[in-house]
Amino acid sequence: MHSGCSTNTRAAVMNAGTVQVSIIAMLMLATFGIVGITSAQETSAQKAANVAGPVLSNTGHDAAAYGADEGYPLGTLAAGAEMRHLVATYSHFDELTPARIVRRATSSWSFQRAAEPEISYTFDGERRKIMDYLNRQPTTGLLIARDDTILYEHYQYARSEHDRFLSQSMAKTITAMLIGIAAADGAIKSIDDEVATYVTGLAGTEYGKTPIRALLHMSSGVEFKETYDGQDDVARLGRDLFGQPGKDPVVSVAQFNTRVAPPDTQWHYASSETEILGLILRRVTGKPVADYLSEKIWQPIGAEADASWATDGTGQEVTFCCFNAVLRDYARFGRLLAHDGAWNGREVIPRQWLMDATTVRSSDAHLAPGVATKYYGYGYQVWLLPGADRRFVLLGIRGQMIFVDPATKLVMVHTAVRAKPVDLAASAETVALWIAVVDQLGRHAQ
Repeated sequence: MHSGCSTNTRAAVMNAGTVQVSIIAMLMLATFGIVGITSAQETSAQKAANVAGPVLSNTGHDAAAYGADEGYPLGTLAAGAEMRHLVATYSHFDELTPARIVRRATSSWSFQRAAEPEISYTFDGERRKIMDYLNRQPTTGLLIARDDTILYEHYQYARSEHDRFLSQSMAKTITAMLIGIAAADGAIKSIDDEVATYVTGLAGTEYGKTPIRALLHMSSGVEFKETYDGQDDVARLGRDLFGQPGKDPVVSVAQFNTRVAPPDTQWHYASSETEILGLILRRVTGKPVADYLSEKIWQPIGAEADASWATDGTGQEVTFCCFNAVLRDYARFGRLLAHDGAWNGREVIPRQWLMDATTVRSSDAHLAPGVATKYYGYGYQVWLLPGADRRFVLLGIRGQMIFVDPATKLVMVHTAVRAKPVDLAASAETVALWIAVVDQLGRHAQ
């Protein structure tokens, strides 16, 4: 099963596959034994109430292996997946590759802060505290918020609230939300239109004959192998997009042209499908995807910092991965999703789009939790958690996660640098922590 994340194949595919580097957004949860500092945005009232700002640590799980003695050095794109470079790669990725800036809001919206709660969870038959989790997992950042209030914000491996963390495939959900906005604006007439209606260069191909809805569901029926071994189709796609001078992305995705199932009948994870959604956005809006994101989402939610989105050799954003943002802005985006697309009473993403994106229709049984994968279900480029309550998560390989519970308005942002692209045991522990967060903190919501 996929962990919901596509590999950042730019590094994985340098030198025609001889260098197998997966550029993956992963940053590590904060460990304890750390020094608290006061946020520059902290108000005097918060200081008086003794409510701390973010907690920073220079260390983390297996810090020496991650290059602590060298200050977590930034390497090259080709060497970015070496363990000693992972921390810097996934917090300064836009220094290694071309990227387009996503402009922040002119006036940022600020979270409130509350005293840090005690959180415990059960995993592998043991009762553990959140500090145990942080000490066990290579987590670069962990933030828990309930609606407009930050309850917990920790950073490890000498990272801070100023670092832009790589999203990996969490970017897929951002892309899907922009598709919803474009549809509401009338730029996309219907998501049941075929791809070639908007990307004419794919006319006559299997992807060109596929409805946009099927791409949103990762259910195109077109064959695509994504196993993160450096030799799969996503590596092939990456070589095309990130090589020099770079192949036209339309030409690149057109090479995957074997249909194995009718559209929207079989779920199969394929980063190529999100890449096509990005091509549609560029065609229908007439502007770079990063600019559209800034205008439609990043500025309306009061983002505090510029974000960035890596671009391919032609200047097109690589929409299946490679977005970079500070942790609190990821939390702002999570809060937007928790409010079903509304921001302080203003509709930013159409509410019905959010409902459709995070709900499985009776006619889409192949997308249900336990069917699409052994655990997760799938919506519009977002992972659906099992259970009666509507909860969902954005996922990226190596531990990038944003959990959202609309009922309680709880959001948990988690960035990490796990050694393996897909680590089911590590992800299971993160899910166990999230379940405990909802159980222990959700009862206090609204």
